[in-house]
Amino acid sequence: MQFIDLALIHIRSGTGGSGCTSFRREKFIEFGGPDGGDGGKGGDVIVKAISNLNTLVDFKYKRHYFAKNGRPGMGQNKTGAAGDDITINVPVGTEVLLENKKTVLVDLVDDGQRYVIAEGGNGGWGNSRFKSSTNQAPRQSNNGHSGSELTLWLRLKLLADVGLVGLPNVGKSSLLSVMSNAKPKIGNFSFTTLTPNLGLVSHKQRDFILADIPGVIEGANLGKGIGIQFLGHIERCKVLVHVLDISSNNILADFETTLKELSDYKSDLVPKIKCVVLNKLDIIKGYRLDKIIETFSQRGIMVLPVSTFSRIGIDKLKDQLLELLEENNIAEEMSAGRTVKWSPV
Repeated sequence: MQFIDLALIHIRSGTGGSGCTSFRREKFIEFGGPDGGDGGKGGDVIVKAISNLNTLVDFKYKRHYFAKNGRPGMGQNKTGAAGDDITINVPVGTEVLLENKKTVLVDLVDDGQRYVIAEGGNGGWGNSRFKSSTNQAPRQSNNGHSGSELTLWLRLKLLADVGLVGLPNVGKSSLLSVMSNAKPKIGNFSFTTLTPNLGLVSHKQRDFILADIPGVIEGANLGKGIGIQFLGHIERCKVLVHVLDISSNNILADFETTLKELSDYKSDLVPKIKCVVLNKLDIIKGYRLDKIIETFSQRGIMVLPVSTFSRIGIDKLKDQLLELLEENNIAEEMSAGRTVKWSPV
């Protein structure tokens, strides 16, 4: 299925039905009085997050969503039927923005979460509403209120616990494939991954979601390579893992390049990088590995050498990620003022 994370749609809520001008007509009743009913309310436009969607591709083919109008009122004080609402189903993690792409109306992060984007117009009053002691036979009724019409952007940001970041061709997709149930495209060339991939990691009776995004090159925040098109998908990650190719001629420069691009895109992403994974462990000699680890350790950076080919260090990496996620959950609970639940060691 084609992955699309940005879509433009046009919506319109329903117009309320018109009120009715009517008078009671019954045999032997000379002055029946007004009995015009109110018009029905127009339908709402509702957006709903559902978990079995993971792309906005449906909105590539259908971009207009109109709710039904309310029906007009009728005699005998009958209110017109309300217009049917229209519900737009989107993936969990979708933001709804105004046409300027800056104002966020709602961020749908929970399965089943609903939000009324545009309310339908109220129905008009029938003439029975205007009856008074001085006007026993009003011939006045109201038209229904118009619905709202908007052009909106839908922007999907994937929900994942851990995100893999790094330059192209460092082995992020290979790491995702050996750690999770995902089957991403893998190749020995840059930008094999053109869209984000998600995988479920199951380890020690615990699960977490791992995300792999396309590689970030120098100047990505200015639009080079794939640019910053997919960096939004790691904003929601609790923990980021920086993947490096251990065989690189200048591994520190690679590390600094990714940090700079993330910082230029959004400054609060860099503190989420909790560890560095040195991939392709098989193709480096031991003395050079020790030197690289020492260099990062002097900076206070946690380093985990792994090999996706021989599976060396993969279980240790999973253990470490579980610990980091647990630490993150505890920090979030404490910052929210909640007491951390006790559990035996």
